[in-house]
Order: sequence, then structure tokens, then C-alpha cells
Amino acid sequence: MALFYAMEIVFATNNIHKLKEVSAILGKKHRILGLTDLDINEEIPENHNTLEENASQKAWFIYRSTGRNCFADDTGLEVNALDGEPGVYSARYSRVGDPVFPEMNIVKGNIRKLLMKMEGIADRRAQFRTVISLIINGIEYKFEGMIKGEITMKPSGSEGFGYDPVFKPEGHDGTFAEMDLETKNRISHRALATAGLAQFLNKM
Repeated sequence: MALFYAMEIVFATNNIHKLKEVSAILGKKHRILGLTDLDINEEIPENHNTLEENASQKAWFIYRSTGRNCFADDTGLEVNALDGEPGVYSARYSRVGDPVFPEMNIVKGNIRKLLMKMEGIADRRAQFRTVISLIINGIEYKFEGMIKGEITMKPSGSEGFGYDPVFKPEGHDGTFAEMDLETKNRISHRALATAGLAQFLNKM
């Protein structure tokens, strides 16, 4: 039996983990396509200094390239003791600044660099923040989600992706990587931003 969707929307990502998380939150009312569904493999520009600007840049790039309604997110881990690092460089932290670890898997390199820079630092407070830019028929809307927590002393857990093994959210005993997807989707920064997106889309 054919499925009918209220809207078909492109999520400007090739990250299957993000696509899975966001699709689970948005539910089955809308059809969410990733960039691989459109055979788009080129790197999307994100060369601004804020999450807001990067999310907007990525969304407009895909909208203008495809003519399809779409949304993009930019997420940053902001560590208090590191003056907000890695911030907009979160996804490529191990490749920029000092030190760099170009020889390592980038995710492992990002975590290694973060923990190295946090050595001997007692204040391990941090926050994850996600900004989503949605473009519907040429009009842009933005949604934000944030969760506070702390950087652990070492990685723990095998779920999730990115910095999940070293980020423990406030009020929880384990890291994001120790949570199942259902639990993470109730509390995470991306979940909160996506909930705002879902609420908006479901009113259309």
C-alpha cells in the first residue's frame, strides 16, 4: 500500500546517525530525505563563525541547488573552560588549531584532542547546542535546542556518535553514548531543536 506524506523535506546531511535521530523525532507524517537519497555527495559550505550562520548557509545552499523544501542543522559542543571550544569547529576539531591529529579517525581525533586540552582542568562544564534552519517555499525559519552537562574524564559507552562518549548531561549518571536512542531523543540538544521543528511542521 502506498504511503502518503504531508510533505517531503530534504535534511541537508549525509550523516546517517543524524538522519536516524531526526527522522525518529519527526515521525511518519513527513518524508525526510537525506542528501544521499538525492545523490548529492559534494561538501556543503559552512564557513561562518556561528552555528546560526552555518545552518542557514547549508540550508540555502541545498534549497537553491535543488529547489526543494529543506532544513539543515549545525551543532557545537561548547566547553566553558576552553572559551566555547570546539564550537563551530566541533566536527573537525582534530584538524584545526593546535594540536592537530590528521592521521587519526576524525571522531576519535576530536575526542582525543578535547580530552588532552581538558587535562588538569577541574571545571568540566559544557553544553551542546543545535540550530536548525528550515526553508519552506523560500522562507527561512530557525529553531534551537541546548543541553548542559560536563565532559567526562574518559570515553564511555558505544551508542550515538561524535562527542557522545565524553558528554554527560545534567541529571544523568551516564554519557549520551550510554543511552539508548529513545532516551537521548527525549533530552538531547538536537531533540529539542527538532521538537520545535516538528511542532512547526505539524501545524502546516
